[in-house]
Amino acid sequence: MSDEATTDESRAGSRRAKYTTMLAIVVGAGLALLASTQPWITVHLASAANHAGDVVVQGSAAAPALTALSLAGLALAAALAIAGPVVRIVLAALGVLIAVSVALSAGIALGDPVQAAAAAITSASGVSGGSSVARLAESVDVSAWPWIAIAGGVVIAVASIAVMVTSRRWPGPSRRYQAVRFEDADSSAAENPAGTDSDAAPEATTAENPSAASDRSGQGVALDRDSAIDSWDELSRGEDPTR
Repeated sequence: MSDEATTDESRAGSRRAKYTTMLAIVVGAGLALLASTQPWITVHLASAANHAGDVVVQGSAAAPALTALSLAGLALAAALAIAGPVVRIVLAALGVLIAVSVALSAGIALGDPVQAAAAAITSASGVSGGSSVARLAESVDVSAWPWIAIAGGVVIAVASIAVMVTSRRWPGPSRRYQAVRFEDADSSAAENPAGTDSDAAPEATTAENPSAASDRSGQGVALDRDSAIDSWDELSRGEDPTR
């Protein structure tokens, strides 16, 4: 296998690693975001609650920070697409922090589902206070969605660690995200000293077109500028400058 083929294969592998880890972060964040919109906890209230039916608690209520953390994970994947090698490491560390927070938010709701549903129980029954709410909860059913949110956090964590390991081999960002460099006209003139071939062309042009000399002296440019100002004045007065 030639060196060129080996280089192409290495570049293809780097691209696959980049897009695979980014896709994994998107999938993990998407799972957590989807879980936040689903019912997590169903509380069967006692008859003393004076409330007909059960209280169903969505993931966004049981773990209020989960939605924001999921959106942060999606934004993280987008930022990785244009980040440089050093920034990728910082973003990957942030991804691990987001993953831990996602898992922690869902884990707290799983650990004490009655407390996670306390706000919903109070809204349904009018009873507040931790001990009072706990007495109203006759039984509690927990769905699988909190576990799916935790799984999403684990996926984000694994993908973020993979970014730390492989990001130095990733291809660089697209040219469209690179800063545009502007050069001063004086510096460009300094690069072409007098006596070079580039000076011969303007002289020939001046000889063929005498009006170019007035442009170089600044007079022709001033006339064009005055004409443009007059045209704007005519437009302001409602006149047609093309007559």
